[in-house]
Amino acid sequence: MITLGVDVGGTGVKAAPVETTTGEMNSERQRIPTPQPSTPKAVLKVVRRLVKQFEWNGPIGVGVPAVVRDGVTLTAANIHKSWIGTNVRDMLAEATGCPVTVINDADAAGIAEMTFGAGKGRKGTVLVVTLGTGIGTALFHNGVLMPNTELGHIELKGKDAEKYAADIVRKTEDLKWKDWAERVDEYLHEMERLFWPELIVVGGGVSRKHDKFLPRLTVKAEVVPAQMLNEAGIIGAALAASVEAG
Repeated sequence: MITLGVDVGGTGVKAAPVETTTGEMNSERQRIPTPQPSTPKAVLKVVRRLVKQFEWNGPIGVGVPAVVRDGVTLTAANIHKSWIGTNVRDMLAEATGCPVTVINDADAAGIAEMTFGAGKGRKGTVLVVTLGTGIGTALFHNGVLMPNTELGHIELKGKDAEKYAADIVRKTEDLKWKDWAERVDEYLHEMERLFWPELIVVGGGVSRKHDKFLPRLTVKAEVVPAQMLNEAGIIGAALAASVEAG
């Protein structure tokens, strides 16, 4: 089944049709900068533009940086606060004329990694962590997702963990890899203390440079780089939509 996957990020909205039986993109990924301010209406226009670019008429899966329940976004991490309480699913369905599934973006990335990537076939507790503009998390036990964990917002050093250890912090504070790795290690130790995962999959764009920081980590769990990289959100959103479409 081919489904359109859309990944709404803090800096870009990306989309591509995905063959959900293989996890492969059916055509080249398209990206449009996230509008500022990133209100639901502004982002909706970008998604509609992407749908038109692909001449798409079928199920759409959309990953957004928010807690999502029954199509309604209940938080707004790294997007405009007006998302809170918005029925994004119904808005997008009306705007595109297509059936729409909306899912937390980190959950989407996690689904992709568990289905086709670094977590494929792994049992026990698996934590997928995406390091980017923020910290996203997806928690699985025996392959079953516990949605909307939002563990990037636990307190660490008196602040949101993502304000301390996200990749954007490394860039804005011009941290050396060693110093940033220590922060990531602190965060993962806290995750280990709380959940004791057998496997931690580290994703986000920075996972391309995993050799610069993963070897410095000291947690007991096995830690591996994500395999789906920046395509994970698109693929996972498409998978979620394909399941809902039956």
